[in-house]
Amino acid sequence: FGWEAEEAVEAARKQMAEKLTVVRPGLIVGPGDNTDRFTYWPARADRGGEILAPGNASDPTQFIDVRDLAAFMLHLIEQTTFGTFNADAPAGKITMGELLAASQRAAAKTSTVTWVNADFLEKHGVSAWQDMPVWIPPVGEYAGFGRVSSAKAQAAGLTYRTLDATTADTLAYWRALPGERRANPKAGLSMAREAEVLQAWHKSIDPPKPKAKAPAKKKKSSSKKKKKK
Repeated sequence: FGWEAEEAVEAARKQMAEKLTVVRPGLIVGPGDNTDRFTYWPARADRGGEILAPGNASDPTQFIDVRDLAAFMLHLIEQTTFGTFNADAPAGKITMGELLAASQRAAAKTSTVTWVNADFLEKHGVSAWQDMPVWIPPVGEYAGFGRVSSAKAQAAGLTYRTLDATTADTLAYWRALPGERRANPKAGLSMAREAEVLQAWHKSIDPPKPKAKAPAKKKKSSSKKKKKK
């Protein structure tokens, strides 16, 4: 991708003028994805327990189910549609909170979600995208993350299945993989690392209370009572 893809597009445009179709997909997810990025979340929910989640539940994210992408590209070919299209989820529609909730519903295991802010994650060496897949803090140069417009693609025929469908089907794919493969995911935090970061987070927001001081002992009188005669 990157500059090589742009050079290829420009070379094709010179040869084919306007009779060219360019599809720019976002993160491609769904059954068969071997990068484990999107898959990390339903797979993590499938383990149950306390789930470390990045940033805020309202942080936007974007991706496209591979089956929706394939259907859209076939539609463009069949309709002889030319142009450049961003094939991605609707801008700003999906949040990390919704993704985690869909993952929990698909897994149907007892779990809780603990949201840890971006500064704390960075301080503890937890990276966006690789350690916390499908997420980048929407600030600074990444303020537009999760908000790329796909309106033109939608107008040309791009449709979406539900987030619940993509999440459930991805989890079914993951569960069917060999145990050795599932024991070595390619993205996300290991169980031990997640537990370590969660422990540090809870300690930071709920520091240990100082021990209560023991009550002072009463001093015994050194003078002895005089006996009555």
